[in-house]
Amino acid sequence: MLNLRKPIAFFDLETTGVNVSTDRIVELAIVKIMPDGSIHKKPELPGKENRYLINPEMPIPLETSLIHGVYDEDVKDAPTFKQISKGLFKFLHGCDLGGFNSNKFDIPVLAEEFLRAGINFNMEDRNMIDVQTIFHIMEQRTLKAAYKFYCNEELSGAHEAMPDTMATLEVFKSMLTKYDGAEVIDAKGNVLPKFENDMDVLHKFCQRGKNADMLGRLVYNDDEIVCFNFGKYKGQPVSEVLSKDPGYYNWMMNGEFPLYTKRVLTEIRNENQQKK
Repeated sequence: MLNLRKPIAFFDLETTGVNVSTDRIVELAIVKIMPDGSIHKKPELPGKENRYLINPEMPIPLETSLIHGVYDEDVKDAPTFKQISKGLFKFLHGCDLGGFNSNKFDIPVLAEEFLRAGINFNMEDRNMIDVQTIFHIMEQRTLKAAYKFYCNEELSGAHEAMPDTMATLEVFKSMLTKYDGAEVIDAKGNVLPKFENDMDVLHKFCQRGKNADMLGRLVYNDDEIVCFNFGKYKGQPVSEVLSKDPGYYNWMMNGEFPLYTKRVLTEIRNENQQKK
């Protein structure tokens, strides 16, 4: 039983994207635990089976819907956040807040939505419990922690190049044994190839996106076309943007972008010029 002096509400949001300032909530799940241990799952909101869909009053990008499963059709008749804001505010009154990565994303997004609805969602008297932060502190994802977990050895000389390199190699070899043949589903629900001692297969495990450059400023879309992944042209093909706004190329080349990104950008610009 939780040791509580006041209620705590654990919640999770699905949104139109990851920009705290501009993206909106499309789904809310919330559970309130009282100091006596009782659980309340039913704020006075329209919903079904504790799934509260919210009309974000903006289109949900398809790539986002494919992740969380909420599409424009699902929310077209759902209430807006403003319509549910008073009931939700009442339900959360006097509660601490908890979630997974909630301090960096869910709580800031929730506060933004309340402010748009004209409600000052004050955080000063609330404890904010981020389970992800606790997880990362208690189960550190460092080389030293990995060496202990996989090899049951203490890493001496940590942060020296050769000891770190050799420890990484030993951890990798232990992984090959531990996970050989394992079925793998990533955090987004994608089924990956079976884990095996094959560098082509493991390369796919290590890719976090279809980047055209090293840091993901430029990415491939579903049609294998390179698009911008930031700024005002996010999601738009690089070749089209450079054709309609040639000055954007100069801005990026004079900006603090990685040289590799600039190289890819230049290659696309040169291809455009050759086609003319």
